[in-house]
Amino acid sequence: MTPEERILIALDIDGTLLTWGGHLHKHAERAVHRVIADPRLELVLATGRSAHSAMGVARRIGLDQGWAVCSNGSVTVRLDPAAANGWEIAHSVTFDAAPAVAAIRLAFPKARLAVEDAGHGFLVTRQFPDGELDGIVTVVDDTQLAARPVTRVIVRETDLDPARVEALVDELQLPDVSYAVGWTGWVDLNPPGVSKASALEALRRRLGVAQGRTVAIGDGGNDITMLRWAARGVAMGGARPEVKAAADEVTGTINLGGLARVLNSLV
Repeated sequence: MTPEERILIALDIDGTLLTWGGHLHKHAERAVHRVIADPRLELVLATGRSAHSAMGVARRIGLDQGWAVCSNGSVTVRLDPAAANGWEIAHSVTFDAAPAVAAIRLAFPKARLAVEDAGHGFLVTRQFPDGELDGIVTVVDDTQLAARPVTRVIVRETDLDPARVEALVDELQLPDVSYAVGWTGWVDLNPPGVSKASALEALRRRLGVAQGRTVAIGDGGNDITMLRWAARGVAMGGARPEVKAAADEVTGTINLGGLARVLNSLV
């Protein structure tokens, strides 16, 4: 089989593979196992999660070889049983976060801020709610937070409505960053031009998979670029209207087997 005959499947995690409560439905699990066992299919986790967190999900579904795009495209991970802990960072993109941190702090004076220490954990200005960050978490001030180039800045605003958070970020017109707004007052700031789509395109070229043989499945605002990038972009039934509008098709919700339906169509 030539690389051009393979299919690259980019799979979001939260709200797509797992429920927002972290549950993996049996029908989704069975479908994922079938995909992993099919030599024609290259399953790539594509997530806003950190590498540490994404690798925990990879182990959970039995994915021990291949690739994952993490931190909304800033970090690409290679899964390899021979590597330390079973994975290694193959590529990362960083940026100077100081200007963005200063602008965010003016707009969100009470927000928790964090930067990712890729492969290790996070530096934070204040502890995040339990379970939201993984790895080693170290509390620092704003100056220390942006003292060196980073792969991602996280803004966590718990005092404002998520729609208001999104509106304020849009108004800021942050310089030299890409950003994605989550469901619950969570904003990811990434290097300019970096997204799940940019990392997936680099990986597609690396693997030699034809552009016309790419599939992406997601539900969030940070999935819009990869849904447009893929030859077949599939939005989950529970996705927001703008996410569905970016997709070629819409499947069922996560609870009603929408993911399994798409994956089983590829096996």
